[in-house]
Formats: sequence, structure tokens, C-alpha cells
Amino acid sequence: MQLKVTNSPFTEEQAELINRLLPTLTEAQIQWLGGYLAFYRPGSQAAQVEAPVRANDTIGSTPQVLTLVPEIQTPCEATILYGSQTGNAQRLAGRLSDKLKEQGFAVTLSAMNQYKTNNLKKASYLFVLASTHGEGDPPDNALTFYEFLFSKRAPKLEGVKYSVLALGDTSYEFFCKTGQDFDNRLEELGAQRIAARIDCDVDFEESAASWIASVTDAVSASAQAAPASSGSVAVLTASASSEDQSEYSRSNPFHAEVLDNLNLNGRGSDRETRHLELSLDGSGLTYEPGDCVGVYPQNDPSLVNAIVDAMKWNPEALVAVGKAGETSSLRDALLHHYEITVLTKPLMEKAVAFSGNSKLAELVKPDHKQDLKEYMSGRDLLDLLSDFAPWTLTPGDIPALARKLPPRLYSIASSYNAHPDEVHLTIRKVQYEAHGRERGGVCSVHASERLQPGDTLPIFIQKNPNFKPPVNPDTPVIMVGPGTGVAPFRAFLEEREELGVNGRSWLFYGDRHFVTDFLYQTDWQRMLKAGALTNLDVAFSRDTEDKVYVQHRMLENASELYQWLQEGAHVYVCGDEKHMAHDVHKALLTIIEQQGAKSPEEAAAYVAELQEQGRYQRDVY
Repeated sequence: MQLKVTNSPFTEEQAELINRLLPTLTEAQIQWLGGYLAFYRPGSQAAQVEAPVRANDTIGSTPQVLTLVPEIQTPCEATILYGSQTGNAQRLAGRLSDKLKEQGFAVTLSAMNQYKTNNLKKASYLFVLASTHGEGDPPDNALTFYEFLFSKRAPKLEGVKYSVLALGDTSYEFFCKTGQDFDNRLEELGAQRIAARIDCDVDFEESAASWIASVTDAVSASAQAAPASSGSVAVLTASASSEDQSEYSRSNPFHAEVLDNLNLNGRGSDRETRHLELSLDGSGLTYEPGDCVGVYPQNDPSLVNAIVDAMKWNPEALVAVGKAGETSSLRDALLHHYEITVLTKPLMEKAVAFSGNSKLAELVKPDHKQDLKEYMSGRDLLDLLSDFAPWTLTPGDIPALARKLPPRLYSIASSYNAHPDEVHLTIRKVQYEAHGRERGGVCSVHASERLQPGDTLPIFIQKNPNFKPPVNPDTPVIMVGPGTGVAPFRAFLEEREELGVNGRSWLFYGDRHFVTDFLYQTDWQRMLKAGALTNLDVAFSRDTEDKVYVQHRMLENASELYQWLQEGAHVYVCGDEKHMAHDVHKALLTIIEQQGAKSPEEAAAYVAELQEQGRYQRDVY
């Protein structure tokens, strides 16, 4: 009888080779082989080797089956939780998951609002990745977990080993506050920190990679995780959904040709909103409704020239940019690689070393926190250099002082199915006067004043799994998007139109004036006529004596809107986080409370349940 290896992780060819070798092995060697097979299939049933009938066995004896139980432990378990608004923390969490799986860990990867908190105290290793949203707030999908962790119901976590990666933006006062809060609270609950928290700025790739490396090193040192076989690793890598497999990415952007650049506002408007159509031809990039495009813009050449002139620098001096050893001229570095329009606390603190002005050193002291905040508001690098001379700063010091120019994220305003190999963006020009000078948004001014058809723009696709249309196309959708916040809903509705979806849809749109500021008006009219859009309610705040906004239109339609919710509608909100999103949220609570005859607490619980079910999603900024 031929010997057989069962429950094997090997291919048929490999198993056939092993079977040919088995008759030549002793029983001890067979035992060792069985243990080897089980070792390389952690968590599976024991490998089995069916031994031959021995010469002294009686006729009719059945073959002996040796069940070989491996002596190694089952794989260590790791829990990875992410709180993410735009998908960065989620993508990095997926990257960490892949690394830990390669080390043989059994990984639980979950958004915080999907995680069963009663499992928290059972975790062996806990890794938290969280962005900070708004003014120090947790992102939407982290809110319920955050509240649980800071409540009296949070368990003691002795024995849990953990680490935290915090994502944020140093131009905001509460930089990385959510991640810092998680880190401190886990320590308070008794968990053991095995790798130091890292706080990431908007240019987070290197810092995040460093944190992932420190975590994997720490678990290697503290755990005997069973290694996965090369075959298992290949399967895990191929099936990982955390990374886009395109050759173009945040670190390697695609230079997209500008096909069209239109002003959506009518003549006489005090606003300018650009509709950009970019070619993806040859990139291999695709996207879905709800995703974003990251744009690497160009700084204003006049501001760059003013900085160079003020410091009497040589614009052709070489400056380090990008990867180690890569350089460019000072002018090119300031145009394309470094941020010069925003002052941050770290930049101000670093600048002290290059300034001979004692006032700067005084300004950055902790007891002048409010003064520093007021100074940084609305000022840029030129202001700093002008206000705190003399300087020892040279062009070669720029990389040590300024952070890299971060990409600007814009919600995609088109359906890929409707516009193959194209992507459309909606960008409102930001321009204002502050401290005696005209100021402008880096990307919006670039798009409106200097970007022409035929030019190219470095871009990448940013997946946003937290802002997606319902899987079931018949599910009703309610979309609230005033101003440029309407961009993703053009994508939603173009997709529905292209696919012939019959589910009900309701758009609340608002801006200042009907005649000059009704963005994509002809699109909405076409969609209404075709049935892709069921209801359209608009609010133009400057056309009436009393200002009317989208939340007022929601309240006017409270009964029908609540009925849609009861029938399973999903609610989407996109746009200004500071005012609009709060007002819309408040209106939603009011509608649920009044129409559902609920207490304020019951209405809040209703909304929280919508969020946990993925039926209330926000893309706010």
C-alpha cells in the first residue's frame, strides 16, 4: 500500500514527491515529518501519515494511521482597530495586518465601530490606528469605541500588549489628539505599551512605516508566533485588500493631463468653482463613487520669488528633496516640494535655531500658547522670515525647517463607468486678504489661475471605504451636499444613471444664489428627468431675506425624510465640518426626535445605530 500524507499544505507535485520518499523512512523520521507538516500549517488539524502494513502483521490488518500532533502552540493573536475618516488609518491598518500575518499571527482587523468591545479584555496584542478629525475629535467610525473606552464600562486590560499610531495635521491645534487619548487611556487601564506611539503629520508614510517596523520588531521579541509557510504568505499577500496594486500611488503619483477646466459659477458671482476633467489614460487607475483624488499642487510662483528675494538667496542653489540624495533647485523645491503657506507650531519651534531675534524664542514658549496661535493664523513663511530677522537660515536648511508639501484631497465628482479613463474634480477657489496681503489656497488658486488644458497634474486615487453607496441599488439614499460638498453625489448619481438603478434618491443642495451658484444644475435636471434622481430640494441663502440652508429644507420635509429612514434609507453628508455638518446633524436628531416621538437620548441612539450600520456616512472637512 502506498504511504499517504494527509492535511498537507503542499502542492500535489510536492505531496507526490513526499509519498515517494516515505517508504525509505524510519518511523521516527515519519514522526518528525508529520510534526514538520503540522508546524507549517499553524492552527490546522494535526498532519497525518498513513504507515504501511508491517511484515509481521496478520493478513487483513488495516494500515496504521499515525496522528502527529505538533508540539508548537497555536498562532498568537493580534487585534488591529482603526478609526479613519478618509481611509488612511484603515489602509495602514491593513498594511500592519499583512506584516503580522507573515509572522504567523491570527489577526482580527476591524473598524472601531464594528468591533465587539466585550472581546477587548481577551486581546493578547492590541494595535490602534486613529486619525484626529475636526478640532481634536475622533473620526465618525471611532466615536462609539472612544466613548466606551472612556466610560466606566471599560475593562481592566492587564496582560494586553499594545501600541498606537496617531494620524493628524500639525496645522491644527489639537494635533493627533485622538491617538494620544487612546494611548493614555489604554495605559490607564493597565495595558502594556510594547512600542512607542508615533504621531504622524500629513506626510505620514515614513513615520507610519517606522511605527509598523517597531511593532513587528516588538512582537518578534515578545512572542513565539508560528511562522506561516511560503505558500500561506503568497496567498495572504495576493488577497490583501489594504493596498492598491496600481503602480501609481501617493508616493508615485500619476501625471494626469488636464482635459478641461471650467468655471461652474455664472457671470457676476462672487465665487469661482472649477470643474476639472483629468485623463487617467495609461495609468491603470480606477475608482468608485465616494473615493477621493489626492492632488499635489504647485505653490504660487510669486510667493516663492518673494521668499527668495527677501532672503537674498540664489534660486538655483541645490536643495534636498524626496528620497536620500535627490536634489533640485531652491526655486523648484519651494514650488513643488515644501509647504510655504501654512505656519505650524513645529515649524515655529524649529525656526528659533536659525533666528537671531529673541522675540521668536519668547513667542514659542508654553506660556504664550494663545499668542502663538494668533500669530500663525493667516500667515505664511514669508511673514515669518520678514517678522523675525536676522536669520542664519540657508537654502540647505529648508528640509530641516519646512514640512513636505502635502497633497490636497478632493471628492471625486464623476462615475468611472460613465467616464472611463477620466476623473472629474470640483474645486472652489479660496482667496482672501489677511495681514495686509492677498492670500489664496494653494491648490485652488493653482487650478483657477495657472492650470490649462494640456497641462499635467500629479495625482493619486485615495480609496474611501467609509463613504460608499449602498450595496443594494434599490436602497433609498438621502444626500446632503451644499456647495462643493455636492461633488461625490454627482458621482453617486452618474453611477446610478449609468447602471439603470431604480432606487429612490434625494438630494439637498445649497449655495448663495440660484442664478450664479447652482453647481451642476443641468446634470440634476437631466437626472430628475431620467429618474436617477427622485427628489431635489435646494436652498440659496442670499436669495431671501432670511437665510435658508440645507438643514432648513430637511426640517421642512421632516415627515417624508423620517419615513425614508424607517424604510432603510442611507444618509450621506459632504462638505464643511465646522458649521454645516453640525447643523445637519442637529436637524437629523430633531427630525428623528419629533417624527419618531423619541426622547433626545433615544434620537441620539437611533443616529448612533445608523452610523454603526453604515447608514449614516459623512465626508466632511
